[in-house]
Amino acid sequence: MSEHKLPEELQERIGYRFRKPSLLMQALTHASFANEQQEEGDYERLEFLGDAVLEMVSSVWLYETYPELSEGEMTRMRAKLVCEDALFFRAEALDLKSCIRLGRGERKNKGNERPSIIADVTEALIGAIYLDGGIEEARGFILRHLLRKESDMADRTDYKTELQELLQAKGIRRIRYEVTDESGPSHAKTYRTAVYAGDTLLAEGEGSAKRKAEQQAAKYAVKKIKEQRVI
Repeated sequence: MSEHKLPEELQERIGYRFRKPSLLMQALTHASFANEQQEEGDYERLEFLGDAVLEMVSSVWLYETYPELSEGEMTRMRAKLVCEDALFFRAEALDLKSCIRLGRGERKNKGNERPSIIADVTEALIGAIYLDGGIEEARGFILRHLLRKESDMADRTDYKTELQELLQAKGIRRIRYEVTDESGPSHAKTYRTAVYAGDTLLAEGEGSAKRKAEQQAAKYAVKKIKEQRVI
């Protein structure tokens, strides 16, 4: 995507077309880019607004979808639904990272692959949709792309944490992940990652981002440990 071209394909993917395209561009603009280009406005203020809209919409959704849950249970589930990892995971499907406008330094440091930046841009996008089309349009985007019932959330399990806890219980603290292969064009890479306990190879995984490949490797390692095939 050209740094100044309106991302038409992104609007198709999210299912919303902006009346004020400037709001979309602001939502995709990191402060580093705004500073370099001397543009007014980055995504930070929209992120603040989007965070509030996301919390409100997800709270209503949980209240209506799970009438059996207590306040504490809904609070914990909401935290899981809208945490950085969850937003990053959903944004991967929308390919937001290819649309983020970054300054030279952030591009060099692969800022468009950092979960924190991608999650922030996701919230900024919600804020931009809210300002452009109102709460119903923002709600529609959130329901289509970000919220899932518990039965659909298995792929968000934090297998890296689970693996770490399993190994620590066995007295093993040296865990490392190593990228063993990269393939595909720069805009659509596939990574292969191995996870080790000390010098012992536990498992390998693949994904469109290093983080996803690590999670898949950890998932396979957890399965093998539970089946007593390794360690």
